[in-house]
Amino acid sequence: MNESSPEHNHNNGITADEIALYDRQIRVWGLEAQNRIRSANVLLVGLKALGTEIAKNLILNGIGSITIVDHETVTEDDLGAQYFLRDSDVGSNRVRAALPRLQELNPRVKVIADIENITTKSPDFYQNFGIIIATDLSFHILSDINDATRKVERPFYASSSHGFYGFIFADLIDHEYLIEREQFGKSTLIASETPTRSVINVTKRTENGKHIELITKREKYVSLQVANNSPLPEDLLQNRRRLKGITPLLPAFRALWKVEGPTGRLPTHSREDLIAFTTLATESREELQLPNDTLKAEFLRSFLQNVGSEISPTAAFIGGKISEDVINVLGKRQQPIQNMVFFDGDTFQSSIYSFCPKATNNEPSETHYTAVEID
Repeated sequence: MNESSPEHNHNNGITADEIALYDRQIRVWGLEAQNRIRSANVLLVGLKALGTEIAKNLILNGIGSITIVDHETVTEDDLGAQYFLRDSDVGSNRVRAALPRLQELNPRVKVIADIENITTKSPDFYQNFGIIIATDLSFHILSDINDATRKVERPFYASSSHGFYGFIFADLIDHEYLIEREQFGKSTLIASETPTRSVINVTKRTENGKHIELITKREKYVSLQVANNSPLPEDLLQNRRRLKGITPLLPAFRALWKVEGPTGRLPTHSREDLIAFTTLATESREELQLPNDTLKAEFLRSFLQNVGSEISPTAAFIGGKISEDVINVLGKRQQPIQNMVFFDGDTFQSSIYSFCPKATNNEPSETHYTAVEID
């Protein structure tokens, strides 16, 4: 049941009050990008600690509207990591309880509560939104949502946090964006840069005696299920030094998603689960062709101890990273995540990997554009 309609109308132009409020953002990415952001209609699934951080950031950035789906009730465990909830909210629906405090962050943004279970939604439901972000759900449910968003051609993010660890996945299907930079040396060529990225247009202008390039790029994406079954990029596999530096979170999360299965069951701290999880993690390491010492017993034990828990700093970091990427995607500025990020709170490092089938890696670019000079 929706608390209200997700539709949110805007004037074509940004008001003087909004220009003053979002002055810093407008100076960073421009008025046109801010106008796209203020017209955006975002769907957020899940309002645990991670979802709360994402909602806060997007609302403060002035998106048009955000619909938050969460059918769960507030528990005492929620109070430790979610600052928009109070003791009196225990037993209430999670999104309804937080809604008034989220709305207070920015009255210009329409915040909508939907207390239905996301698994009851049809693919048509996702067509109402410009971007879908799903958090803290099982891999099986995340994959189902991703399949639905692909049917209606909507960008999709998936993410979860587990104690000190977490991941982000992005499937923007086919996304174009603009990079503006001063030209030094040779002009940027219209060509494929990576198996997933191509430069499709280059224009130039002169500004205060400087030569500026406006480079349009296109990123092509795969689904979560395809990314999870894809190998590491060939150039990385052939670089022994870089291969040794790959985070153990990669095989660990792939093992976790196998353990979850359709039921979403998380492994416990029991000896039996530790042995079963270690076996699956080792299999994932071998499939990825990673060195034997990628996985250590100490790390695996720590990972299992963190599974299912929430820590505010981890949620803040991951939520900030997703929010920043969403804003860039809405504004069509800067290179977006392609396509998997793993965060390790023990080392405070995040690692980005691009997963796509080997067949995709060999596909040539078929798009041809002409560079245009602007005086």
